Amino acid sequence: MHRLSALPFDNSYVRLHPACYQVVEPTPLPEPSLLAFNPDAAALLGLDPREAEAPEAALYLSGNRRLPGAEPIAQAYGGHQFGVWVPQLGDGRAVLLGEVQGPGGAWDLHLKGGGRTRFSRFGDGRSVLRSTVREYLASEAMHGLGIPTTRALAMVGSPERVQREQVETAATLLRLSPSHVRFGTFQYFTARGELERVRELADYVVQRHFPALAGAGPLQLFAEVVRRTATLLAQWMAAGFAHGVMNTDNMSVLGLTLDYGPYGFLDEYDAGFIGNHTDTGGRYAYDQQPAVGMWNCARLGEALMPIDGAPMEAWQTELERYWPLFADAYRRLMLARLGLTERSTDPGDLSEDAGLHSDLLGVLQAERLDYTNSFRSLCEFRTEGPSPADGAASEAMRAWLARYAARLRAEGSVDAERAARMRRVNPKYVLRNWIAQEAIEQAQAGRCGLIEELRRLFADPFAEHPALARFAEPPTGAAREIAVSCSS
Repeated sequence: MHRLSALPFDNSYVRLHPACYQVVEPTPLPEPSLLAFNPDAAALLGLDPREAEAPEAALYLSGNRRLPGAEPIAQAYGGHQFGVWVPQLGDGRAVLLGEVQGPGGAWDLHLKGGGRTRFSRFGDGRSVLRSTVREYLASEAMHGLGIPTTRALAMVGSPERVQREQVETAATLLRLSPSHVRFGTFQYFTARGELERVRELADYVVQRHFPALAGAGPLQLFAEVVRRTATLLAQWMAAGFAHGVMNTDNMSVLGLTLDYGPYGFLDEYDAGFIGNHTDTGGRYAYDQQPAVGMWNCARLGEALMPIDGAPMEAWQTELERYWPLFADAYRRLMLARLGLTERSTDPGDLSEDAGLHSDLLGVLQAERLDYTNSFRSLCEFRTEGPSPADGAASEAMRAWLARYAARLRAEGSVDAERAARMRRVNPKYVLRNWIAQEAIEQAQAGRCGLIEELRRLFADPFAEHPALARFAEPPTGAAREIAVSCSS
């Protein structure tokens, strides 16, 4: 197990052309204090979790003291923000400290809130405690659901005051990811006509992250990113997750969830749910996410195409694979959530199964039923005899349940076996905004114990956790009106 002062760094990104980044030191955080430390993420680095107790831990984890072997940089990239091309974005409030070789591979140590860089534009380079708590919990909650994501190692707070929609205190998040290369990283150099950098970056991504593609061209890299993105979007949709700001600079080429801001998990089902109150046009509404995923892939294809000799038709063919890939992944996930097997009893089953889950969503929307709890309750459904929810079900729901029971009987479903299977894919707990807000308010009052309690809860969201059952409840009262924005 490593100490913080002896992590095995191997900083590959700084060996790329200097145009890819700015060498920069984090701006020290005044009076840093360690608010949260994730031993599960530490294990990815081979880091001894007892290092969190060291007197210098807050200094190292906030960037106030350089970790031996780190070579801090701010990465350059551009991106489409709400559909509008912005030629230069980059790490305006984040610093890539370096890359550590962990037991299972390399991990970026990326410090959010690390201070100003040349990409900060008019920003102060800081993160606030509120947004830091939200990302710390969200990344770990997504991991617990089995959805590819960045991870959260540590959160450090400070009494430093920063201005957002109101005055708040500063904090840093040290997050982990195998890579922070974004769609916008490629776009940045293509837009500048620096195709050598595009080639260099493509070769780097293949060599470091997709060794099975060694010797293949950019078209094959694009096809792999399309596949991963389609699969990720299917996982978001099945989980009832809305990212909130799917700009191309927030899209990872590895197909993992990157940059948590105005995200939200569905409470009552609403296909048009807009989690981000900055998104007045609903571009990134929940039901628009799959289409935005494909649109973003198209922009990545435009960035890679100039360095490949393949005809445009070949690129279009790979892009058009997105929808079948998404549809197949989503269908499989929803069948699993309903406890249905892939075994078909007649040729019409596939279309009937699709109608079964889409019609259920229609009932949930019409009756404003909770998304997560509705699927969890189906785990207790019985094909023969009364089920726990039958008495409270509406006429529309009873009609749907009758179809569901017939489908289950047709494939010989065994209630107890199906229930156990469904409990492994239908979580009891998701990170609802009201839960995140409660953790934020306690942290702002100097009490961070709930953050660790929630981290452990969301590490296994499929278990019952009876002592924490209140966190399975939908919001009530004022909690239903919690609004988040890009500053979140």
